[in-house]
Amino acid sequence: MARKFISSGSTFEQEIGYSRAVVVDNWVLVSGTTGFDYSKMTISEDVLEQAEQCFRNIEAALSQAGSSMNEVVRVTYVFPEAEDFEKCWPVMRKYLGDARPSAMMLTAGLSDPRMKIEIQVTAYRGAGD
Repeated sequence: MARKFISSGSTFEQEIGYSRAVVVDNWVLVSGTTGFDYSKMTISEDVLEQAEQCFRNIEAALSQAGSSMNEVVRVTYVFPEAEDFEKCWPVMRKYLGDARPSAMMLTAGLSDPRMKIEIQVTAYRGAGD
């Protein structure tokens, strides 16, 4: 079973020692992804803008892996502030409304206080695009 590693170019990947995504057979496992614009290593203060950027980062990783948002089968959302979850529903629906993956939301601290959301997904290539 060969593994393919997908990188976003984030300095976090190199410093911590992980991949944005790992492809094994038809599975694409995307790491917890935050609202950083990894090309500039900047992050908005707005949770909705962070959510949009999270999904753009995830979409890019899935594309590199030969998959898409429509093939996401599981998603986990992490919010330091639970009240931000409902605010992000329209963004979540925009990106995953057609895929309708199984989902879970957790409230927990994130590694950088600027981060207001982190999203992890699992996709199955060939599940429907």
